[in-house]
Amino acid sequence: MTHPPENPPAARGFASDNQASVHPDVLAAFAEVNAGHQPAYGDDAVTGRLREIVRRHFGDRAEVYPVFNGTGANVVSLQAMSERWSSVVCPESAHINTDECGAAEKIAGLKLVTVPAPDGKLTPGQVERYATGFGNVQRRQPAVVSITQSTELGTVYTAEETAAVAAAAHERGLTVHMDGARIANAAASLGVPLRALTTDAGVDVLSFGGTKNGLLLGEAIVVLNPDAVRGVDYLRKSSMQLASKMRYVSAQLVALLEGDLWLRNAAHANAMAARLAAAARAVPGVEITQPVQANTVFAVIPKDAAERLRERFPFYTWDEATGEVRWVCSFDTTAADVDAFAAALAAEMPG
Repeated sequence: MTHPPENPPAARGFASDNQASVHPDVLAAFAEVNAGHQPAYGDDAVTGRLREIVRRHFGDRAEVYPVFNGTGANVVSLQAMSERWSSVVCPESAHINTDECGAAEKIAGLKLVTVPAPDGKLTPGQVERYATGFGNVQRRQPAVVSITQSTELGTVYTAEETAAVAAAAHERGLTVHMDGARIANAAASLGVPLRALTTDAGVDVLSFGGTKNGLLLGEAIVVLNPDAVRGVDYLRKSSMQLASKMRYVSAQLVALLEGDLWLRNAAHANAMAARLAAAARAVPGVEITQPVQANTVFAVIPKDAAERLRERFPFYTWDEATGEVRWVCSFDTTAADVDAFAAALAAEMPG
């Protein structure tokens, strides 16, 4: 007789791609590197292979620094691009502002200059307006512009939009950081290579996301412009983001990037979000609030309907005041998951 696990898995839902499973190819990568001994702290052959793969995707100057998580990638990146008296211009909705418990401010000592951005995207004009106070000893000195791809609101910067923001930043002596927790979804949405959205668009440092795209754990700092940073190795260590058995983090990133797994996973998640959005739009009373350009759907539904739905399908309320909710699809979201949720949504909506 098979007994149920003491802690049964949570219901499949749309709360976050962080709640998804680990892709089987990534799990297999652990077994492949789990033989014998390898040098520690990134001197292993697997991490060496990752460096080659990253340069293939991002250019010959690219350097990769695997880390444990996205907050670590963002904080170490911003530290390496700034001084203790610096400020970072970012959208109000930026993850570094809303969801990382003030880590950039506490650990890196930075001031975040937040910009209203209803669609989650900065513009060159906003860079010009908010990057001010140069040379004034009374003020924090603007050093970095940070953008997110795809954004926290599920929208996507085109390569041209990113290039325009980067040009505005560089003209003022600022460097450009990209929080790429979902950059694979953006590239899949636009049908372009990763380099087109980063290196070729003028991004200096990328926080490359893996956990939301099928990894067990692990992200990476990808330095695209070595002239824009200093001390990444030391900052990674002092920020507690240097893995001793780094080959296990690197092996996951190799599995994701060596072939097209990164793209297949992201494209599937995007397709499921598009399916969900189409079904939700057909339900009277559901208002889709943002363009569905990647793997996230934002909508407004009645609070009581949201509460009843959440009993079967986990998801988050994004804005309590407006009733806006967020539904996130993952590489392991199935058409059946989407259709079951859409049917339940239709049943719960009034009228």
